[in-house]
Formats: sequence, structure tokens, C-alpha cells
Amino acid sequence: MTALTNEVLQQLKDAVGPNGYLEGDADTEAYAVDARELYHGKTALVLRPATTEEVSTVVKICAAAGIALTPQGGNTGYCGGATPDETGNQIVLSLARMNNIRHVDALNYTITAEAGCILTAIQDAAEEADRLFPLSLGAEGSCQIGGNLSTNAGGVAVLRYGNTRDLVLGLEVVLPDGTIWDGLRRLRKDNTGYDLKQLFLGAEGTLGIVTAVVLKLFPRPQEVVTSFVALPTARAALELLSRMRSATSDGVTSFEYVHRACIDLVLAQIDGASDPFDEAYDHYALIECSAGRQESGLAAAVEDALGAAFEADEVANAVIASSGQQSAALWKLRETIPEAQKLAGAGLKHDISVPLTNVPAFLEQATDIAEAMIPGVNVIPFGHMGDGNIHFNLSRPPETDGAEMMAKAHDLEVAVHDLAVDLDGSFSAEHGIGKLKRGELARYKSDVEFDLMRKIKAALDPNDTMNPGKVL
Repeated sequence: MTALTNEVLQQLKDAVGPNGYLEGDADTEAYAVDARELYHGKTALVLRPATTEEVSTVVKICAAAGIALTPQGGNTGYCGGATPDETGNQIVLSLARMNNIRHVDALNYTITAEAGCILTAIQDAAEEADRLFPLSLGAEGSCQIGGNLSTNAGGVAVLRYGNTRDLVLGLEVVLPDGTIWDGLRRLRKDNTGYDLKQLFLGAEGTLGIVTAVVLKLFPRPQEVVTSFVALPTARAALELLSRMRSATSDGVTSFEYVHRACIDLVLAQIDGASDPFDEAYDHYALIECSAGRQESGLAAAVEDALGAAFEADEVANAVIASSGQQSAALWKLRETIPEAQKLAGAGLKHDISVPLTNVPAFLEQATDIAEAMIPGVNVIPFGHMGDGNIHFNLSRPPETDGAEMMAKAHDLEVAVHDLAVDLDGSFSAEHGIGKLKRGELARYKSDVEFDLMRKIKAALDPNDTMNPGKVL
């Protein structure tokens, strides 16, 4: 990449105006470090354009000068995909000021939003129109929809509504030469050639900069039933999931797996958390079901299904939330696991997916691998069992500083990822590639897939100015 000059820097500042940039280490440092503090980069300038036209102008200046851009949303990603390198020659382009809800079409069940919109703002705008935008994840109060699109974020409602890419109808994108592609179509049927938007969903800003999106909305649930269930085995969760989907007319919104070690960690680290049962069990499921009308019979259907599961030895114990407060308390046990692990000290994270039927085998075999490689390690698996996505995380053995575990991190990562792939799975389910997993992508993608990805990158961004060093 070309080194920055004062002339180019001034052109970029002029393009966004006096309120559209930050410079100096004190103001730019937060934009050059990823959320997990795995990567510490450097940038001479953070640009904060307010319009798509300003983004286009910035990209044209950088393209002409051979300057690399690092697009950034809320900077909540786990893989360093929005962090500039250490040279200081990459410009960070923050979409935070592009945070307008452009249009809500309640009858068409769509919302058009700019890339810098915080996810909760989109959820709130949908709610004001008596609609639901179902994407929900732990960072929803700070992540931006552009980042969600660029990483194809998952979350807790994928089972019912799909990943982020499944919620998109149209995109507006600034291409690597500065051209604006207006693909903001609100159509559910548009069979006119290549589906171009899919190129940019999950591409992590390496093919262009998403500036706006048309998203699908859904009817707001009128009845929600949350239950927390103790299970005799991990395999019993699969039987229970199947039973619940049938009993509720596929009304299961979320089906989250939680191992007992996660509960113990949360109880030890998180104030206000409480165990819903008097007895400890090895495996749990947090289940949320929803229906589009009140008095739909959903609560009775859930109770009947859990009763039948008791009879079939699929359930050891269960509690059904009787209020929103109790539901929130149950969700707290699941949602605070990452925070509890961070508070507990050194930890390793794996974001894998396998076909649902292979989840129990993965949990058993991966646990054996981890315990053999790191005696005494605290295995804390949890995740979105309804879509086969397990966060196989590890915390340091008790009474250690975790140094031995961290020294074996790479070997353990390879073993866990090899297992996931052997079970017809993926080493990255919802967190993307970024900087962190480029080696794994090269290791596990076939030559054909990898070659196709490189050809797409070369065709759209031949000068490699769009988020270089990420994904490929």
C-alpha cells in the first residue's frame, strides 16, 4: 500500500468536512484496537462520513492514491476484521454518523436503514411500526447493522428467522473505485440475474462498503413462552427440540444449549444471577417459543410438550417463566456467559457449527480432546443448538494463571476445528474470518473455493484497497 501524504490527508478531510474526521493518537486509538484487544493497529486518520456521497468521494480519493481503507461499524467483532494494521497507512472509515432510518414500510414488512444504525435502533423503529426485526445478539446495543451485514451475524433467533443474510432484500454499496451501486430494492421476488447483494454479505468490507440496506420485518409476537430445561444428556436436547418444533407449529424462536460449567461460572462471576433449580444438572436448554396472537394456546402446547418429554426421559426438570422478569432472569444465565468467562481470566474461544445430529458427538469428543491436552481445563460449551452453532470455550484450570493453556492454544484450536470439519461442520459459524482466522480459511477451504474467492476479490478490488489483510 502507498504511504500517506499530507496532500491526500487534506483531500480526505475536505471530503468529509470539519466534523467528519478524527486525528491524533488520543482520538484515533480506540478505532485501532479490536473488541477483544487481540490486535493493536494504528491509523493517521479516522473518517466519519455522513452520506453515501461522502463515502464515495473518500473511496475515489483513496483509489486514486492507492490508499487502503478499513471500514468499521461498532467495532464489536471477535476476529479483528475492523482493525487497521500497524503501519499507520490505512485509513479507518467509520460509518457511525450514517445512522438514519430512511424508510419504514409496515405493509411491505420492510425497513430501509443506513449502515451506521445501531441494531437496537432498528429493532425500536420496527417496534414503533408494530413489526419485529428479529436479529438479536449480545452486542446489539453497540453493534451497527453495517457490521452485522459484513460479518453475516447470527445470534439467538437464527433457528426461526435465519442469519443476517436471510433478512436482507437490498443493499447500497460503494464499490472499490468509488462507484455507488444502488440495489435498495424492497422486492421479495427479483429473478434478474446474479444476486449481487450476496457478494457483500459476509465479505467483511473486502469487496466494497455497505452504506444502506433494506431489511425484512415480521409480525410482532403477541405471546412468548420462555422455559429453562434440565436435560439428562446433550442428545436429549435434539429430541426435545424436534418435539417442541412439532408441538408449537414450528414456533420455537430460540433453543440455546448451556452446560453446567457455564452456570457455575455465571453464578460465581455475575451479580444477581441465580440457579433456577435446587439440584445441579449437566446439561440445559433455554427455549423461547412465540406466537402471533394472544391466547394462541402456545403456553399449553409448551407445557404438554415438556410433560411428554418428561415421560420420554428427555427432560430431568423444567421451569416455565411466569413473567417478563423471570424470563429475563433465565436469559441472563445464557447471555452473561461471555462476560463471566472474561472476568474469570484467561480463556479460549471456538465458534463452530455442525449438523444438529452431530452436536452431541462434537461436544463429547471436543471435551475429551481439551481435557487430554490441558489437564484440569474448565470446558464451558454453550450456544445456539437450534442451528448447530456451539461456542466451545475453555477457561484456565483452577489455581493457574492459564499460561500453559494459552501456550497450547494453536494446537488445541487445530484439533477442535479438525473435529468440527470431520463432523461435516465449519470452524467459523457466526463470527467471520477477519485477521484471526485467515489461516483456517486457507486450511479448510477447498482449492476450488479458495480460488473462486480470490478471483472475486481480484475482479472487484484489483488494487487491494478494501480492508486488506482480512479474510484472504
